[in-house]
Amino acid sequence: MAQTRKKRRRKHRGTQGGRIDTGSRRKARPRTKEEARARARSRGGSKPNRLDRPPNWRSATIRGLVAAGLFFVLLLLIFKRPVVEALGFSLFMLIFYIPAGYYMDQMLWRRRERAKMRDGGG
Repeated sequence: MAQTRKKRRRKHRGTQGGRIDTGSRRKARPRTKEEARARARSRGGSKPNRLDRPPNWRSATIRGLVAAGLFFVLLLLIFKRPVVEALGFSLFMLIFYIPAGYYMDQMLWRRRERAKMRDGGG
């Protein structure tokens, strides 16, 4: 009688979305806390925090366009204004929103940077 071998089963490493992680496998955990701290320090942050990046005009423009678009829709649907009037107000708001958003971001970013320097985390 011929012998049949059972195929070795491996753990499924996929996600619910269907993506299968075929990258490098996890490495063994460090044995001591000091090793763990040293490894974490050498590895650094995997993804920089969004709030740590300085403000830029591109993000302020995108935010201004979204806000002006919402303002336009509100003027049309809720306040029942004519299209030309709503468009004029929206363009005015866009011209106002872009620099106001940029300088507000800059002010908040500088405040966070000062706080980081004060706490010694910079």
